[in-house]
Amino acid sequence: MATENPSSPPQSDPGNSQDQKWKRQSASATELPFVLVVAMLVGGGIGYFLDRWLHTRPWLMLFFGVIGFGTGIRDVLRRMK
Repeated sequence: MATENPSSPPQSDPGNSQDQKWKRQSASATELPFVLVVAMLVGGGIGYFLDRWLHTRPWLMLFFGVIGFGTGIRDVLRRMK
């Protein structure tokens, strides 16, 4: 009579690793557009409030929006590696 030892790790299913890989890739692909948009919104928001404070409309919002876009692109490329 063969009994399974409860302290032993479960046997890995060969299909299970592929399923986990697919789930990680799907989660990453779903996350990337949000990373880019949030970076642009944060940069634009900082520029917007600085513009209101310094009365330089719309230059700082555009500048920080572009900085946010560049940061978002850099983060997306880093996460894809």
